Amino acid sequence: MEPKTLLTILHQAEKLKCVTRHCDTSTGRRESVAEHSWRLALMAMLVADEFPEADMDKVIRMCLIHDLGESFTGDIPAFEKVPGHREKEQAQLNAWVDTFPEPARREWQDLLGEMNAMETREARIYKALDNLEAVIQHNESDISTWLPLEYELQLAYGADKVGFSPYLQELKAVIDNWTRRKIAEEGNCEASV
Repeated sequence: MEPKTLLTILHQAEKLKCVTRHCDTSTGRRESVAEHSWRLALMAMLVADEFPEADMDKVIRMCLIHDLGESFTGDIPAFEKVPGHREKEQAQLNAWVDTFPEPARREWQDLLGEMNAMETREARIYKALDNLEAVIQHNESDISTWLPLEYELQLAYGADKVGFSPYLQELKAVIDNWTRRKIAEEGNCEASV
């Protein structure tokens, strides 16, 4: 890839360092989309041995690029996102990727298509980890930053994504137990735990 093209792509991706998510970090500042994507890729790397039949390098690539559309649209919390938001984000991301030189354009188009279809093991792993990382980060934030609807959302979010994997089901159960302890320690009974 030509250096100028590389720098143009990196310039757009840099915006994810500035786009904040709904969740705080453990130190009380807003998490950036880039930080979420980085830790998601790290999660995929760390659990690679649990999925010997999967192309975990592909999963890591999916994790790294999955939120790049938010460099155009910003982040919208999952509980506020509607189909129109997803369509706009996807359209802007696709238009940007269409400007890439080959073979990067084809690789990214293929990855994005696979991620959107959610039919491969790799896509299902990436999406489950994406949801679980968000719940983990939320558990790491101060509970005073949680909205009332998030007490139940913490337990529900990602549950529909882990069913294909006993390992991910176990991980979700451990995270859910952590969530329940956090809520109980707060003495808040808003969630059905």
